[in-house]
Amino acid sequence: MNTTITVHQQDAVDWLHMQPNQSVNLIVTDPAYQSLEKHRAKGTTTRLKNSAASSNEWFAIFPNDRYLDFFIEAYRVLDDNSHMYVMCDQETGLLIKPIAEQVGFKFWKFITWDKCAMGMGYHYRNQTEWVMFLEKGKRKLNNLGMCDVLRHKRVRNGYPTEKPMQLYADLIEQSTNLDETVADVFFGSGAGLLAAHNLGRKAIGTDVSDAAHAYLQQRAAITNTTVTTK
Repeated sequence: MNTTITVHQQDAVDWLHMQPNQSVNLIVTDPAYQSLEKHRAKGTTTRLKNSAASSNEWFAIFPNDRYLDFFIEAYRVLDDNSHMYVMCDQETGLLIKPIAEQVGFKFWKFITWDKCAMGMGYHYRNQTEWVMFLEKGKRKLNNLGMCDVLRHKRVRNGYPTEKPMQLYADLIEQSTNLDETVADVFFGSGAGLLAAHNLGRKAIGTDVSDAAHAYLQQRAAITNTTVTTK
């Protein structure tokens, strides 16, 4: 079992560009999608940047016009017969699905994450979020009895838009085996990397945010997990 989580502080596409061909067995990640800016402008969702009304310094969005390069690099880096999961809202999911298919991914479906409580939004406030399930080549899920609704309580008072570790664990267990490599290229709270590490996978990734790196180091220290920044 690899005992170290390895991370970089680089742009997601730039980091992927540096990785060898077919060097990763799974990508699971949560980009800061651009659609949040539209809602933020109307005051209907959480702030993504500095604000007099918020003590948090939130991250910058990943612009929609970069998804083609993102998926091209992700497809190249993924091993043959592997999966990719991208967390997204409905607007972003419908936008990026054809882009992912264009570069060669097979789109299977949008998995629904049920947060078990009403969250942000305006009309019909959100209780769910999508996880886009993509495949390169052909890989069988480890548990064909799992349904397409994953119920995990949303994280409160954590890192901005933090996802529960068990949500990541469900996806990682479905699409990898022991000692395979899991990458998160917008690692944020670090939940995906920690879940991969706890499951005996090699966890690697990147995030441009100083706050993300500090938060991951703080979380890892609680369980004596080593995080190496390169």
